[in-house]
Amino acid sequence: MKPFDITYKKILTGFTLCIALATIVSCKKSFLDVPEQGQQNAQAFWLTAEDAGKGVNAIYGNLRSWENTAFPAIAIESMGSDEAEKGSSPTDATFFLDFDQFKIDPAQGQISGFWNGQYRNINYCNQVLDNVPAITMDENLKARYLAEAKFVRALSYFRLVRAFGGVPLRLHVPVDATQYNIPRASADEVYAQVEKDLTEAAAVLPQSYGATDKGRATKGSALALHAKVAMYQKKWSDALDFSNQVMGLGYALFPDFEKLFRIENENSSESLFEIQAALIPGNTAASNSQYSQVQGVRGSVGGGWGFNVPTAELAAAFEPGDPRRDATIIFRGETTPEGDAIPAVGDNPMYNQKSYVPFSLFVSGYNEGCQQNYRILRYSDLLLINAEAANELGNTAQALSSLEMVRARARQGNPNILPAVTTTNQAELRQAIWRERRVELAMEYDRYFDVIRQGRGAEVFGPKGWVTGKNEVWPIPQSEIDLSGGLLTQNPGY
Repeated sequence: MKPFDITYKKILTGFTLCIALATIVSCKKSFLDVPEQGQQNAQAFWLTAEDAGKGVNAIYGNLRSWENTAFPAIAIESMGSDEAEKGSSPTDATFFLDFDQFKIDPAQGQISGFWNGQYRNINYCNQVLDNVPAITMDENLKARYLAEAKFVRALSYFRLVRAFGGVPLRLHVPVDATQYNIPRASADEVYAQVEKDLTEAAAVLPQSYGATDKGRATKGSALALHAKVAMYQKKWSDALDFSNQVMGLGYALFPDFEKLFRIENENSSESLFEIQAALIPGNTAASNSQYSQVQGVRGSVGGGWGFNVPTAELAAAFEPGDPRRDATIIFRGETTPEGDAIPAVGDNPMYNQKSYVPFSLFVSGYNEGCQQNYRILRYSDLLLINAEAANELGNTAQALSSLEMVRARARQGNPNILPAVTTTNQAELRQAIWRERRVELAMEYDRYFDVIRQGRGAEVFGPKGWVTGKNEVWPIPQSEIDLSGGLLTQNPGY
């Protein structure tokens, strides 16, 4: 068997399953609704504009899958950091401890789960990019569909390259067995493709959509992700340019930090891109997000499983009086702003409040919190990218201005907390921006990769077992190496 048989053959065979994700109805997030029946045969597909729309909608539907938002994503993107730990009961899902302590076996199932989840996204995008150009349809809509697919493909490759370094660069659906087994591209080559996709997507995508299409990738989504990708490569001029462009598109910080993460404020003025989720009455198959469920308050009806909980180190990282602390962390024994009394005793002292859904919204028979979107890119992240890039380029005034916008929102009108940063020393300002990223974006799966790109892995994660020259990346799944017959090479130290 060739490599990517798991990542591609099963996906290709099962593509008719995802086509059903695309049926359009008139309701919130309508392009994500999934009928339980009526799947379409792949051989009779990719013929009409309707087929093209279904194929693109399937991309978005797949983004909320288990591999993209639940255990595999937590393991790879959160558990290695100093802001999160396993949670739940001591004996439940102990494999998370392997990530927390950097004792990873390449055969660990969460590694292959994350890898396969990203390549499944990429395959759905490639299906669209390979097949839609030949369909006779409105050319403007066709161009937009292709741009949406390029954005999601770029996002998935960005998640892969951050996690593993160089990975196989699959840009088309394989047409025969000889095309399955391909080697790893370098990290630079993957980043170059990500940037190409984002450049092409940003040139086409609209700035906004109507109500029934809200949540699709926009021009702002592509430019913001490009700014973030540039930051990871220390391309500071590009990061500044792209973030400046986004700042001119009309986005704004949502005034209330805690309420920003509630369901009623999804896709707000601050949203650059969110993985969409919804509870669709009568359709549990479509209401399948487990992002909130796996992190919800353990032991409460309507809560969840209690994994990926904040650490004491994170709780101590906030400045005195910073309201983001209580908006980020649910503490045992508190009553949430939405009125839920959290038990005073239990397995965990804290839970992730950003993934929290009020218990009253739980509907029996559905996953707890299945309505909750997963915020991928926020305007505050973009402002901090802008601040960091400006500071690295010596533009202190702009760096301080962008940083202050984030801190001013966090104050929420209280002048006695979070004083404005005024230092003009580049090194001191760099540290201030990094500290702000830590508290502003806490529990949003950025901290681990931020510390590594900043060159502080050994300093921050060393006490947990992090080793320089090895743990900058996770291991390539052993199953993929075995399937390749050794063509895929393992990362050093594993």
